[in-house]
Amino acid sequence: MAHEELSPLNITPGAIRFNTDSMKLEYFRIGMEGGSTSSYAGIGTLAAGEWVQITTDTPDVQTGGTRGLTMGGHPASNTIDYITVSTTGDATNFGDLNNAVLTGGALASRTRGLYFGGEQAPGTQINVIDFVTIASTGNASDFGDVSAGSLAQGTSGVCNGTRGINMGGYRAPAKLNEISYVTVAQQGNTVDFGNLITARDSVRGCASQTRGIASGGMTPSVTNHIEFITMPTLGNAADFGDCATTNGNGGGCSNSVRGIFNSGNGYGPIMEYITIATLGNSIDFGDNTFDGTGNLGGMASPTRAVFAGGSNPSSSDLIEYVQIMTTGNAVDFGNLTAARNYPTSVSNGHGGLG
Repeated sequence: MAHEELSPLNITPGAIRFNTDSMKLEYFRIGMEGGSTSSYAGIGTLAAGEWVQITTDTPDVQTGGTRGLTMGGHPASNTIDYITVSTTGDATNFGDLNNAVLTGGALASRTRGLYFGGEQAPGTQINVIDFVTIASTGNASDFGDVSAGSLAQGTSGVCNGTRGINMGGYRAPAKLNEISYVTVAQQGNTVDFGNLITARDSVRGCASQTRGIASGGMTPSVTNHIEFITMPTLGNAADFGDCATTNGNGGGCSNSVRGIFNSGNGYGPIMEYITIATLGNSIDFGDNTFDGTGNLGGMASPTRAVFAGGSNPSSSDLIEYVQIMTTGNAVDFGNLTAARNYPTSVSNGHGGLG
């Protein structure tokens, strides 16, 4: 069966199909997460319902709890560290990327973590996509290429378990509005998804199982705009709202309900949050333990958001966390194996996976 969204007029709610792209069972549900079907009209190629992957495993089964990976960073590094999000303590070495890189994008399903592009040195970009199997440890393998060219400097990755979607970025000499995707279970090159409203890099991303969020970034000036896409479809991003602060080069992650955005660009040790199923502006969450920049991406479980690395002004090995469904200041988690600015982090328990 081709992987495509069919008209709900021909599909009975609760119908089950086997998706030959993802090799997963899916069921069809009417309406969309968090609201009526009508509230999503005109977004991308959205029909009045969606196919949803049937989940048969959990991070607890696979890795003894949600596992977070932190990859690459500056000075240019190929190091991959990992933590168990539900604990506290220092990170452990996982393995190596194929290249020493910084400022790439990353995303993860329950089983795989992907790293997109990046810079081998400032201004020297690559288009390689690496992947690792999260439940194991070891070095990355080649997944494919970023088809449109070399993407770097803070692309933002989101994933719903089937699709991995890369948003924005920088290809010398311009910021990008491109959105592309891969099927995470199948190695290959990226495919066009649509476009952001505003070309930008250094985006902070997060997701529910339905929506992918792109928050802030550099246009080249810093922006506070938040946009969203509907991940099971194809199409352009739509306006979500605004951040309370203009920000980029920070981190983003979520559970299935709430997205957390970490500070960046030295605009203060500020964290903000949104409710992903709604539209609107972000709300103050609390403060980081330091006013840093360059921790691209976060590691989330259903309860915790964890951010690692960054600089202020020198590179940091700090890992800190918050409880997602509360508000309050970040708490020390532990340390990376080495201080790094512009690393990128993912987990196998984030909100895009349900």
